[in-house]
Amino acid sequence: MAQNKQPLPERIRPKSLEGFIGQKHLVGEGKPLYRALQQKTIPSIILWGPPGVGKTTLARMIADTTDKPFHMLSAVSAGKAELRKIVESVTSDTKTKNTQLDMFAIQEADDTPDGVVLFLDEIHRFNKAQQDFLLPYVEDGTITLIGATTENPSFEVISALLSRMQVFTLNSLSADELTEIVKRGAQDLDLSITDDAITFLSNYANGDARAALNLLDNSARLYSQNGDAITVENLRETLQSKHLRYDKTGEEHYNTISAFIKSMRASDVNAALYYLARMVDSGEDPKFIARRMVIFASEDIGIADSNALVIANNVFRAVETIGLPECQYNLAHGVTYLAKAPKDRSAGSAYFSALDDVKQHGNLPIPMKIRNAPTSMMKNMGYGAGYEFYSDESYLPGELRNKQYYRADD
Repeated sequence: MAQNKQPLPERIRPKSLEGFIGQKHLVGEGKPLYRALQQKTIPSIILWGPPGVGKTTLARMIADTTDKPFHMLSAVSAGKAELRKIVESVTSDTKTKNTQLDMFAIQEADDTPDGVVLFLDEIHRFNKAQQDFLLPYVEDGTITLIGATTENPSFEVISALLSRMQVFTLNSLSADELTEIVKRGAQDLDLSITDDAITFLSNYANGDARAALNLLDNSARLYSQNGDAITVENLRETLQSKHLRYDKTGEEHYNTISAFIKSMRASDVNAALYYLARMVDSGEDPKFIARRMVIFASEDIGIADSNALVIANNVFRAVETIGLPECQYNLAHGVTYLAKAPKDRSAGSAYFSALDDVKQHGNLPIPMKIRNAPTSMMKNMGYGAGYEFYSDESYLPGELRNKQYYRADD
């Protein structure tokens, strides 16, 4: 097998829709992205979907179809300085063109810049201030923005920017689609692979073509030097031999966030800070961590310290506004407070007990005395009759009158 330093997913990345696999609801004939690519009319869009389903590939196809300059940035490493350079390149080009026109032409010319296409990978990594910077340039057409994200844009993109973009949702790839991609990768590698190994790769990848191709590529380097076919055993050995990375959609992700929550629940500050550091260092989105802290503040601390919810919300806002690396201080502050706080799950437990009765009994009749009585007819029917502002009487429906959902923790 010939060695190639370029990663396999990059080598076999399709250049046109004819070679693109998956997302037929977007790129099938007559579908929205198909029509946009055919007509070369690209609005500002967000491509939202799990890893390895074609977001970057589609963005590059768009770049190949547009006449505008194309810039590609990762929100992990880029900031306002890089964005400012792109904007200045547009305005500089416009000024240069205008100086070449005579005075009459200048008066008649359209002042709107030609604009550029900016592909911003992991747009959810941009904090509010960085997204605010983009807003006017997206609005006036200086930038046609293509954002890619694995996170829900409703939570991660500011509403003003989101309202000016169209969101396209990409789905995880099916087993059949992954099989086709794996076979294409094996062909590129001039590699034999057993049917069982193809099935294993399709299941292992869980909808992520990049994960399947990288495992295939690594296995080929280790086990196909003599032209032998790649087997399931080869794939398993490759997985064991390489360093386990923190995959935001994989088992390590869920294990670590579980350990983080359980450490705070046990008031183990040291363990909670350790798992926090492990997640941040591995590239976890700090807003995801902060959201879990907001949930924890009500679920596990509850009314034992209602200020915990205030602290957790403030941490989330700080993380959203400041971003990495400085927001690590905010996270550490919040985690330490939540871990040390007293715990009381009674409010949440009471709610879900009530929810069980709602699901079991449906909409039971509300007692007449606490019903709304906006008209005289309803008052005559007894709506609101006998209601007192302060009463020890139960206002639950009759069938549940003796129920007690809330029980304060000892």
